[in-house]
Amino acid sequence: MPEVDPRAIVHEDATLAKGAVVEPFAIVGPNVSIGRGSRVCSQALIKSDTEIGEDCVIGHSAVVGSDPQDLKYDGETTHLKIGDRTTVREFVTLNRATGEGEATVVGSDTLIMAYAHVAHNCIIGDHVVIVNAVSLAGHVEIEDFAIVCGMTAVQQFVRIGLHSYVGGACRISKDVPPYFKIGGVPTRPIEVNTVGLLRRGFSEESLNQLRKAYRLLYLTDLNTTQALVRIKKELKPTAEIETLVGFIEASQRGIIK
Repeated sequence: MPEVDPRAIVHEDATLAKGAVVEPFAIVGPNVSIGRGSRVCSQALIKSDTEIGEDCVIGHSAVVGSDPQDLKYDGETTHLKIGDRTTVREFVTLNRATGEGEATVVGSDTLIMAYAHVAHNCIIGDHVVIVNAVSLAGHVEIEDFAIVCGMTAVQQFVRIGLHSYVGGACRISKDVPPYFKIGGVPTRPIEVNTVGLLRRGFSEESLNQLRKAYRLLYLTDLNTTQALVRIKKELKPTAEIETLVGFIEASQRGIIK
């Protein structure tokens, strides 16, 4: 059976799995499902139409599944979906999507630290870290294993590639390629995310290929199209290089330069 404090408010249409915990003064609204072993901490609000996986933590005073802050939203039924083993810390806000049946999605094994904001229609992958006071505008996509450091603002429709690292207090208005590290004010490319990639078991050969790709993209006079031609012609077609090239070729906003 779930464990619900008598001082909490749980809507009759909410579904709580075995082992779920709802702490004092938390509010769980209609059409909410909370997975086995997940905990809703004190004074948190899960507004409506939200699916939370197993072994998650929704922190004190977080507001999850609230209406999108979007003038296009007209009361249609939309959703928020959170995977397993994800932690949402204190005072985080996670909005549902805009558009009938659409969803904001947060993956599994992800950490969203205090005061961060994830807007409507964002797609957050697995093993992502979003640090304190990060603000994501609508339709942002963050791929697996990316890290976005504190007080960074990300413009709508931006994509942040897998295994990338975004430094603190950045303003991100262009796509961030996978495997790279960016930061500074103004925001600029720094280097390959070597430390992060080594920690995750990438080989030295893979890192060398990524370093060569980084040099062609950022340390020559080539434009992006010319650099991609050189990368495809001169570098080994490793999985990382193919992922990098595919990400850049699919970019609608262009990449950080």
